[in-house]
Amino acid sequence: MVDQVRRFNRIVTERVGALDDHFLGGERPLGEARLLWEIGLGGCELRRLRARLGLDSGYTSRLLHSLEADGLVKVSAGREDRRVRVASLTPAGRHERAALDRRSDELARSLLAPLGSGQRERLLTAMHDVERLLSAGAAQITGVDPEHPDAQYCLSEYVAELNRRSERGFDPSVGATALPHEVRPPAGEFFVVYLHGEPVGCGAVKHHPDAPAEIKRMWIAPSVRGLGLGRRLLERLEACARDGGARIAHIETSSVLVEAIALYRRTGWVEVHAFNDEPFADLWLEKALG
Repeated sequence: MVDQVRRFNRIVTERVGALDDHFLGGERPLGEARLLWEIGLGGCELRRLRARLGLDSGYTSRLLHSLEADGLVKVSAGREDRRVRVASLTPAGRHERAALDRRSDELARSLLAPLGSGQRERLLTAMHDVERLLSAGAAQITGVDPEHPDAQYCLSEYVAELNRRSERGFDPSVGATALPHEVRPPAGEFFVVYLHGEPVGCGAVKHHPDAPAEIKRMWIAPSVRGLGLGRRLLERLEACARDGGARIAHIETSSVLVEAIALYRRTGWVEVHAFNDEPFADLWLEKALG
């Protein structure tokens, strides 16, 4: 399996020109060209650039200095928070990025041109699968404070989706709550799922001494569903509950969340009688934590 992955890496780097100091026939190598493209027409915070590309701060700084020296990029303080550094393209940078887009399109066409129609479909399907699987592997699940901006963003998206999908209004402040002090150590823990540095999911655990733990506020962004992130997140939450001393975990959920219910049932959760008075819940489930 390792040999196959290495062969794949070698042919991809050769075919896309990653080894050429003049990527796509331009004046710069792949690293600088990719950074120029990722900054985008609207600019990008440096910390998000580093997270999105998986680069350390030193290497990112060297790439940015080279682009700045060529008059393609400028780095300035953020409008809302002066401590945040933002990279944006100059007019010359926008011009070179447009040329990079054109050459990238030409390269893509050159990869497809020698193939028959059936081969093209096979290649595109395989690329789609590889993209999604590699993206799934790149996701990270990190414990954060429940009042961190990324946690608050995910929670707001979670509540908004519930209210879009159900005619009943969901109020997270009533019923079986998961308030910050309830999911902050040692009372519990809150997790955020990151993909390329962006928050795309969340979940929390409430610990109860000598009683089942509660798994709360589990959500995955619709744009990344199907990558297996929900299962990975659920496994992390179960492990957290188990590490906290629980032998059983509880989840309550709404009948409108059919995808979540299917996941719970696939992974060994069983329906039980209501164990709380959550007004938004239709199903109550539990799982023995081995």
